[in-house]
Amino acid sequence: MLFDTHVHLNARQFEEDREATIERALEAGVKRMVVVGFDEETISLAMDIIEDYDFIYAAVGWHPVDAIDYRDEHLEWLEELCKHPKVVALGEMGLDYHWDTSPKDVQAEVFREQIRLAKKIDMPIIIHNREATQDVIQILQEEHAEEVGGIMHCYSGTKEEVLPCLDIGFHVSLGGPVTFKNGKEAKEVAKIVPSDKLLIETDAPFLAPHPYRGKRNEPAYVKLVAEEIAQLREMSYEELAELTTENAKRFFQVE
Repeated sequence: MLFDTHVHLNARQFEEDREATIERALEAGVKRMVVVGFDEETISLAMDIIEDYDFIYAAVGWHPVDAIDYRDEHLEWLEELCKHPKVVALGEMGLDYHWDTSPKDVQAEVFREQIRLAKKIDMPIIIHNREATQDVIQILQEEHAEEVGGIMHCYSGTKEEVLPCLDIGFHVSLGGPVTFKNGKEAKEVAKIVPSDKLLIETDAPFLAPHPYRGKRNEPAYVKLVAEEIAQLREMSYEELAELTTENAKRFFQVE
Protein backbone atom coordinates (compact mmCIF):
# COMPACT_ATOMS: atom_id res chain seq x y z
CA MET A 1 0.00 0.00 0.00
CA LEU A 2 1.30 3.44 -1.03
CA PHE A 3 0.24 6.92 0.09
CA ASP A 4 0.80 9.81 -2.33
CA THR A 5 0.93 12.72 0.10
CA HIS A 6 0.85 15.48 -2.52
CA VAL A 7 -0.94 15.30 -5.87
CA HIS A 8 -2.79 17.82 -8.01
CA LEU A 9 -5.60 15.72 -9.46
CA ASN A 10 -7.40 19.07 -9.57
CA ALA A 11 -4.99 20.34 -12.25
CA ARG A 12 -6.24 21.03 -15.75
CA GLN A 13 -3.86 18.36 -17.09
CA PHE A 14 -6.22 15.73 -15.64
CA GLU A 15 -9.50 17.17 -16.95
CA GLU A 16 -9.85 14.56 -19.68
CA ASP A 17 -8.87 11.40 -17.78
CA ARG A 18 -9.02 12.03 -14.03
CA GLU A 19 -11.02 8.89 -13.30
CA ALA A 20 -8.69 6.70 -15.39
CA THR A 21 -5.68 8.27 -13.69
CA ILE A 22 -7.10 7.39 -10.28
CA GLU A 23 -7.79 3.83 -11.45
CA ARG A 24 -4.17 3.44 -12.59
CA ALA A 25 -3.02 4.67 -9.19
CA LEU A 26 -5.15 2.08 -7.40
CA GLU A 27 -3.80 -0.65 -9.65
CA ALA A 28 -0.25 0.43 -8.72
CA GLY A 29 -1.07 0.06 -5.03
CA VAL A 30 -1.69 3.72 -4.25
CA LYS A 31 -4.56 3.39 -1.78
CA ARG A 32 -4.48 6.90 -0.24
CA MET A 33 -3.88 10.35 -1.76
CA VAL A 34 -3.98 13.95 -0.64
CA VAL A 35 -5.09 16.32 -3.40
CA VAL A 36 -3.74 19.81 -2.80
CA GLY A 37 -5.58 23.01 -3.66
CA PHE A 38 -3.66 26.28 -3.82
CA ASP A 39 -5.96 28.93 -5.32
CA GLU A 40 -9.71 29.47 -5.69
CA GLU A 41 -10.13 27.16 -8.69
CA THR A 42 -8.00 24.25 -7.46
CA ILE A 43 -9.28 24.41 -3.89
CA SER A 44 -12.90 24.24 -5.06
CA LEU A 45 -12.15 21.28 -7.31
CA ALA A 46 -10.21 19.50 -4.55
CA MET A 47 -13.29 19.75 -2.35
CA ASP A 48 -15.39 18.21 -5.13
CA ILE A 49 -12.95 15.33 -5.65
CA ILE A 50 -12.91 14.28 -1.99
CA GLU A 51 -16.68 13.94 -2.08
CA ASP A 52 -16.41 11.43 -4.93
CA TYR A 53 -13.60 9.20 -3.56
CA ASP A 54 -13.47 8.00 0.01
CA PHE A 55 -9.71 7.26 -0.15
CA ILE A 56 -8.75 10.78 -1.32
CA TYR A 57 -8.27 13.65 1.15
CA ALA A 58 -7.63 17.34 0.63
CA ALA A 59 -5.21 20.02 1.73
CA VAL A 60 -6.16 23.65 1.14
CA GLY A 61 -3.93 26.69 1.16
CA TRP A 62 -2.73 29.72 -0.75
CA HIS A 63 0.31 29.33 -3.00
CA PRO A 64 3.07 31.97 -2.74
CA VAL A 65 3.09 32.48 -6.51
CA ASP A 66 -0.51 33.73 -6.17
CA ALA A 67 0.04 35.70 -2.97
CA ILE A 68 -0.59 38.96 -4.83
CA ASP A 69 -4.22 37.83 -5.38
CA TYR A 70 -4.80 36.89 -1.73
CA ARG A 71 -7.49 38.71 0.25
CA ASP A 72 -8.57 38.55 3.90
CA GLU A 73 -11.73 36.70 2.94
CA HIS A 74 -9.59 33.86 1.57
CA LEU A 75 -8.26 33.17 5.05
CA GLU A 76 -11.83 33.02 6.38
CA TRP A 77 -12.75 30.65 3.54
CA LEU A 78 -9.80 28.38 4.33
CA GLU A 79 -10.76 28.28 7.98
CA GLU A 80 -14.30 27.26 7.07
CA LEU A 81 -13.11 24.54 4.67
CA CYS A 82 -10.84 23.07 7.33
CA LYS A 83 -13.94 22.06 9.29
CA HIS A 84 -14.59 19.39 6.65
CA PRO A 85 -13.57 15.98 8.07
CA LYS A 86 -11.59 15.09 4.94
CA VAL A 87 -9.50 18.28 4.88
CA VAL A 88 -6.34 17.08 6.58
CA ALA A 89 -3.82 19.94 6.23
CA LEU A 90 -3.37 23.61 5.38
CA GLY A 91 -1.24 24.20 2.34
CA GLU A 92 0.53 24.35 0.20
CA MET A 93 1.95 27.60 1.53
CA GLY A 94 5.42 29.10 1.65
CA LEU A 95 7.81 31.12 -0.49
CA ASP A 96 8.72 30.96 -4.18
CA TYR A 97 11.57 33.17 -5.39
CA HIS A 98 11.78 31.48 -8.81
CA TRP A 99 8.66 32.95 -10.39
CA ASP A 100 8.55 36.74 -10.12
CA THR A 101 4.77 37.07 -9.72
CA SER A 102 4.31 38.16 -6.09
CA PRO A 103 6.63 40.47 -4.08
CA LYS A 104 8.66 38.71 -1.40
CA ASP A 105 7.14 40.74 1.44
CA VAL A 106 3.62 39.89 0.25
CA GLN A 107 4.51 36.19 0.05
CA ALA A 108 5.94 36.29 3.56
CA GLU A 109 2.85 37.93 5.05
CA VAL A 110 0.46 35.46 3.38
CA PHE A 111 2.69 32.62 4.59
CA ARG A 112 2.69 33.91 8.17
CA GLU A 113 -1.08 34.42 8.21
CA GLN A 114 -1.66 30.81 7.16
CA ILE A 115 0.71 29.47 9.82
CA ARG A 116 -1.16 31.50 12.43
CA LEU A 117 -4.47 30.09 11.18
CA ALA A 118 -3.04 26.57 11.40
CA LYS A 119 -2.09 27.17 15.02
CA LYS A 120 -5.52 28.62 15.75
CA ILE A 121 -7.33 25.56 14.41
CA ASP A 122 -4.61 22.99 15.22
CA MET A 123 -4.01 21.86 11.65
CA PRO A 124 -0.66 20.67 10.20
CA ILE A 125 0.83 22.55 7.26
CA ILE A 126 2.40 21.72 3.89
CA ILE A 127 5.33 23.87 2.80
CA HIS A 128 6.19 24.99 -0.72
CA ASN A 129 9.76 26.23 -1.01
CA ARG A 130 11.51 27.23 -4.20
CA GLU A 131 14.86 29.00 -4.00
CA ALA A 132 13.93 30.46 -0.60
CA THR A 133 15.12 27.89 1.92
CA GLN A 134 16.68 30.18 4.52
CA ASP A 135 13.71 32.56 4.55
CA VAL A 136 11.24 29.66 4.78
CA ILE A 137 13.08 28.19 7.75
CA GLN A 138 13.30 31.57 9.47
CA ILE A 139 9.55 32.16 9.17
CA LEU A 140 8.75 28.65 10.40
CA GLN A 141 10.96 29.22 13.43
CA GLU A 142 9.68 32.73 14.18
CA GLU A 143 6.04 31.62 13.90
CA HIS A 144 6.68 28.49 16.02
CA ALA A 145 5.28 26.23 13.32
CA GLU A 146 6.54 23.26 15.31
CA GLU A 147 3.39 23.63 17.39
CA VAL A 148 1.33 22.15 14.54
CA GLY A 149 3.95 20.29 12.52
CA GLY A 150 4.29 20.13 8.79
CA ILE A 151 5.73 18.68 5.62
CA MET A 152 8.58 20.04 3.53
CA HIS A 153 6.83 19.14 0.29
CA CYS A 154 8.93 17.80 -2.59
CA TYR A 155 12.05 18.76 -0.66
CA SER A 156 14.72 20.18 -2.97
CA GLY A 157 17.36 21.55 -0.58
CA THR A 158 20.64 20.10 0.60
CA LYS A 159 21.19 17.56 3.34
CA GLU A 160 22.60 20.39 5.49
CA GLU A 161 19.51 22.56 4.95
CA VAL A 162 17.16 19.73 5.92
CA LEU A 163 18.56 19.61 9.46
CA PRO A 164 16.75 22.73 10.83
CA CYS A 165 13.53 21.38 9.29
CA LEU A 166 14.01 18.15 11.19
CA ASP A 167 14.94 20.10 14.32
CA ILE A 168 11.44 21.61 14.43
CA GLY A 169 9.91 18.17 13.94
CA PHE A 170 8.86 18.56 10.32
CA HIS A 171 8.39 15.66 7.93
CA VAL A 172 10.31 15.54 4.65
CA SER A 173 8.54 14.40 1.50
CA LEU A 174 10.46 13.31 -1.59
CA GLY A 175 9.17 13.01 -5.12
CA GLY A 176 10.33 12.43 -8.69
CA PRO A 177 13.66 14.30 -8.47
CA VAL A 178 15.06 11.61 -6.14
CA THR A 179 15.00 9.27 -9.17
CA PHE A 180 16.86 11.64 -11.51
CA LYS A 181 20.39 10.65 -12.47
CA ASN A 182 21.55 14.16 -11.50
CA GLY A 183 19.44 14.23 -8.30
CA LYS A 184 22.46 13.79 -6.05
CA GLU A 185 21.25 16.07 -3.24
CA ALA A 186 17.81 14.44 -3.11
CA LYS A 187 19.44 11.02 -2.94
CA GLU A 188 21.63 12.14 -0.02
CA VAL A 189 18.60 13.56 1.79
CA ALA A 190 16.72 10.29 1.24
CA LYS A 191 19.44 8.46 3.13
CA ILE A 192 19.47 10.67 6.24
CA VAL A 193 15.83 11.56 6.99
CA PRO A 194 14.75 9.73 10.16
CA SER A 195 12.45 6.80 9.45
CA ASP A 196 9.51 8.38 11.28
CA LYS A 197 9.76 11.64 9.29
CA LEU A 198 9.95 10.28 5.73
CA LEU A 199 7.09 10.68 3.24
CA ILE A 200 6.70 10.19 -0.52
CA GLU A 201 4.72 12.05 -3.16
CA THR A 202 4.39 12.73 -6.87
CA ASP A 203 3.36 16.41 -7.08
CA ALA A 204 1.61 15.19 -10.23
CA PRO A 205 1.21 16.39 -12.93
CA PHE A 206 4.64 17.92 -12.30
CA LEU A 207 8.13 16.42 -11.75
CA ALA A 208 7.58 12.97 -13.21
CA PRO A 209 10.19 10.44 -12.06
CA HIS A 210 12.65 8.65 -14.31
CA PRO A 211 11.99 7.21 -16.90
CA TYR A 212 9.02 9.55 -17.45
CA ARG A 213 10.93 12.77 -16.77
CA GLY A 214 9.53 15.61 -18.88
CA LYS A 215 6.17 13.90 -19.35
CA ARG A 216 2.97 14.31 -17.32
CA ASN A 217 3.35 12.84 -13.86
CA GLU A 218 0.56 10.85 -12.21
CA PRO A 219 0.01 9.28 -8.78
CA ALA A 220 0.74 5.72 -9.98
CA TYR A 221 4.36 6.82 -10.44
CA VAL A 222 4.86 7.27 -6.69
CA LYS A 223 5.81 3.58 -6.80
CA LEU A 224 8.98 4.56 -8.70
CA VAL A 225 9.82 7.08 -5.97
CA ALA A 226 9.35 4.41 -3.31
CA GLU A 227 11.51 1.91 -5.18
CA GLU A 228 14.36 4.39 -5.52
CA ILE A 229 14.29 5.45 -1.87
CA ALA A 230 14.13 1.83 -0.72
CA GLN A 231 17.29 1.10 -2.69
CA LEU A 232 19.04 4.19 -1.31
CA ARG A 233 18.13 3.25 2.26
CA GLU A 234 19.05 -0.40 1.69
CA MET A 235 15.64 -1.74 2.63
CA SER A 236 12.97 -3.66 0.76
CA TYR A 237 10.33 -1.88 -1.30
CA GLU A 238 7.64 -3.43 0.89
CA GLU A 239 9.27 -2.06 4.06
CA LEU A 240 9.59 1.41 2.55
CA ALA A 241 5.97 1.39 1.34
CA GLU A 242 4.70 0.35 4.77
CA LEU A 243 6.91 2.86 6.58
CA THR A 244 5.90 5.89 4.50
CA THR A 245 2.23 4.90 4.46
CA GLU A 246 2.12 4.60 8.24
CA ASN A 247 3.94 7.93 8.60
CA ALA A 248 1.40 9.61 6.31
CA LYS A 249 -1.61 8.08 8.05
CA ARG A 250 -0.28 9.24 11.39
CA PHE A 251 0.59 12.73 10.14
CA PHE A 252 -2.78 13.32 8.46
CA GLN A 253 -4.67 11.41 11.17
CA VAL A 254 -6.47 9.16 8.74
CA GLU A 255 -7.19 5.44 8.94
